[in-house]
Amino acid sequence: MIDPSIVPADRVQEIQEYYFSKKLKEVAKLNAEGADIISLGIGGPDRPPHPEVISTLAVEATKPGNHSYQPYVGLPELRRAMAAWYKRWYGVDLNPDNEIQPLIGSKEGILHVSLAFLNPGDGVLVPNPGYPTYSSVSKLAQAEIFTYDLTEENSWMPDFDALEKLPLDRIKLMWVNYPHMPTGAPATMELFEKIVDFGKRHNIVIAHDNPYSFILNDKPMSILQVDGAKDIVVEMNSMSKSHNMAGWRMAMLASNPVFINWILKVKSNIDSGQFKPMMLAAVKGYELGKEWYDEVNAVYASRRKVAEQIMDALDCRFDPNQRGLFLWGRIPDDIPSSEALADKVLYDARVFITPGFIFGSNGDRYVRVSLCATEENMLKALERIKGMNNK
Repeated sequence: MIDPSIVPADRVQEIQEYYFSKKLKEVAKLNAEGADIISLGIGGPDRPPHPEVISTLAVEATKPGNHSYQPYVGLPELRRAMAAWYKRWYGVDLNPDNEIQPLIGSKEGILHVSLAFLNPGDGVLVPNPGYPTYSSVSKLAQAEIFTYDLTEENSWMPDFDALEKLPLDRIKLMWVNYPHMPTGAPATMELFEKIVDFGKRHNIVIAHDNPYSFILNDKPMSILQVDGAKDIVVEMNSMSKSHNMAGWRMAMLASNPVFINWILKVKSNIDSGQFKPMMLAAVKGYELGKEWYDEVNAVYASRRKVAEQIMDALDCRFDPNQRGLFLWGRIPDDIPSSEALADKVLYDARVFITPGFIFGSNGDRYVRVSLCATEENMLKALERIKGMNNK
């Protein structure tokens, strides 16, 4: 029996278990009872990486010398591949020696950036709706969270007039993410220029999370394309979505040498580098040509059509111009909440979709459907939902 006087740190009491961690336990329980739930909830690609990526990992893993600790800054050839990838697809020049930091997934990077820039009590701007980890990690860093509203009426873009009214002298960091998750709002150069200008005028570091720029998007963009952006911006990019490597935890962070050094100070005290064969395999992934991205997007484009039919069957309204790995739809006015609709679909149709409230209060009238299921299963989900409506 644990003594009741033993309690967790205050920071642990400030956060909750991640929604998907809890909900997937419920889904697993239902499946164990024979429910056969079709999951359209999580954005984890269900297809494998390119065969050359896998074969490189397999070959390199057989070499005896590849299993020791690796540099905290990653292999030089990995950083060079990341720099070449940024130049090829975004037209952005990065020095592989001091402007790139490999990450064990960009979710890890959110923690490192927060610890590098935020003291307890410092202000951080977090989008509503937005990726829940921005808020939870900010709480772990004991920062003060200032949410900024994103709304459908404003095309899910920041209201810069409203931002100017916040106590900006107390705010040190701002999280942004375009193409936006969960809404799918695309990036624009005009938006990126406004964000960089805002950060520079108020000495607020801009942390741009950019994992979706290659998914159903003809023109991948980076906020680092803005002139002078590196002076104030930290951009994270990930192979999870673009290269079907979610479980590999391969990502990167790009910025100026000073910011990179500060982040490395944090990171080098938390982990011990990445597995060398995985880094060498990632190099192969970064070298893939346009045909790889075309193949990935052809699959998602086909699935997206089914997702739109699912939204129609749920009587949810959506913007067809969304980008990324999900479809975001507004629920009917007579449905009390996104959680109510998601639970009805789960229990009555045996399909798991994501309620928008988990991304913030501005998401409560929306649900999200992932494209990370086979088209066959998505079609089954569609039929189940139609059947649910006919009961």
